[in-house]
Amino acid sequence: MTVNLMERKVVIITGANSGIGRATADALLKENCVVYDFSRRDIAAEKVNHLRVDVTDEENVISAVRDVYDKQGRIDIVINCAGYGISGAVEFTSLEDAKSQFDVNFFGMVNVNKAVIPYMRENNGGRIVNISSVAAVAHIPFQTYYSASKAAVESYTCALANELRPFNISVTAIQPGDICTEFTQARKKTFEGDSIYNGRISKSVAGMERDEQKGMKPETAGKYIAKIALRSRVKPVYAIGLSYKFVCILCKVFPCRFRNWVIGSLYAK
Repeated sequence: MTVNLMERKVVIITGANSGIGRATADALLKENCVVYDFSRRDIAAEKVNHLRVDVTDEENVISAVRDVYDKQGRIDIVINCAGYGISGAVEFTSLEDAKSQFDVNFFGMVNVNKAVIPYMRENNGGRIVNISSVAAVAHIPFQTYYSASKAAVESYTCALANELRPFNISVTAIQPGDICTEFTQARKKTFEGDSIYNGRISKSVAGMERDEQKGMKPETAGKYIAKIALRSRVKPVYAIGLSYKFVCILCKVFPCRFRNWVIGSLYAK
């Protein structure tokens, strides 16, 4: 796919300094897009316009979005990749950590989208891509708050898509599965209560992290996300990879009781 020089898409990606955000930025640069990275760390990728932005700071986000619009005169695509994970038993997870999980994974996305929608509406079009997770439908024990935050992303995405359709603004969520990135190392873990849970917390998290490190390359996920971002029409939700598409279909088809039993047998024994 080649974009005409006169039609270069202006893209904002949150969390584009690492992981699938970085890989998505690289893929969109190859499509001749103008890419802006919103992230807290000053580790700019080559040819990417880096702005130091904390997505949980609404005023910071509003200012950064305005800066991009003033320089480019348009914002065509926003991809919300910024996020992290926490793990541990709900009983022993502090409310502060739980709120922080939602502040970044959900409300950080909300801040960015709320800031860009007026500009997209004014330009009569745009594309919003929210990065969810297979955990949004295959709810992972001992990553309960992460799963809940991604489920919230998907509900929000589907509702927002209907709100913005008359303005030619399309909204979609993309569900990665296990991806081999720094996400694993960055996870905030607590093993408090592991003895009470008969070692199930540490065993479950260790198993999930092994799966992540054997997972898809971020470049593969980035190319897929970029492809969806540039499509003329999108569905409400996509899963990355045939195996995860199959998992998501099964989660919708089978009763919740059966689905929960299968996931529990894998991650909660």
